[in-house]
Amino acid sequence: MWLKGLSLCLSLFFIASWFTNKYVLSVLMFTYPTLFQGWQTFVGSLLLQIAWKLGWVEIRSHVLWSAKLSWFPGALLFVGSIYAGSRALSKLPIPFFLVLQNASEVIASIFLKITRKEKLSFTKLLSMLMTLLAGASLPFNDLRFDPGGYFWAVIHFACAGGYKVFQKLPKSCSLSELEQQYLNYLYSVVLLISAAHPAGDALGALDFPFLYSYRFHSGCCASGILGVALLLVSVKVKSYLSTERYGVWTLFTKVLAACLSLVVFETLMNVPTSF
Repeated sequence: MWLKGLSLCLSLFFIASWFTNKYVLSVLMFTYPTLFQGWQTFVGSLLLQIAWKLGWVEIRSHVLWSAKLSWFPGALLFVGSIYAGSRALSKLPIPFFLVLQNASEVIASIFLKITRKEKLSFTKLLSMLMTLLAGASLPFNDLRFDPGGYFWAVIHFACAGGYKVFQKLPKSCSLSELEQQYLNYLYSVVLLISAAHPAGDALGALDFPFLYSYRFHSGCCASGILGVALLLVSVKVKSYLSTERYGVWTLFTKVLAACLSLVVFETLMNVPTSF
């Protein structure tokens, strides 16, 4: 019973996290990814540090620091993924973004199976091809086609796919998922905040019309907290479910999020945003 509750929490945090990010990026139109993602990763590193010190999560300090240099390429892929993902999500509807994300995961999965010389069943291969076909057909059926959105989506999925492959390397497997994410957060804070001024985000954000709005402040705070909550719950659920069952539940959650987003953001986009 408690596992079902944990799985429902996973779905709840997933939907809330994605909707919050979409709200800040598309409704409030805070399109300064170095600052937004820098804030999220700062909150993530801080909350993980607190959870570690309180003994709520297991992070091995000796393993963590010995792997800090070897993990740097993975952290760069992670930073590229969240930066490009932030730009893409600000321009693309959530359903389109999730379909493209599934296609990128299929490509990474096929690459790993080829390198490991694993066989694919006909049913699984067919489902992978259908996912790729769905992703490839999106730009041709998008009535609000935005080339910038798809450009950043391709960058995001290339980095995300590369990151998934990097995670499977022998050296990467010595780190737990929480240890990997902790290093990702630390590197991301340094890299993104350092890039904020050269990218023009630091000065551009000063002209953001909702800079002092409680909606903006609450959205940013919620995005950081929900991201960490989603990470912790997903790690817990993965430890109890098989890869196949976890994949099925994640797919169900994505379909639910896509359907709900069509109603929620169609409504929000038509309502004037107040301070």
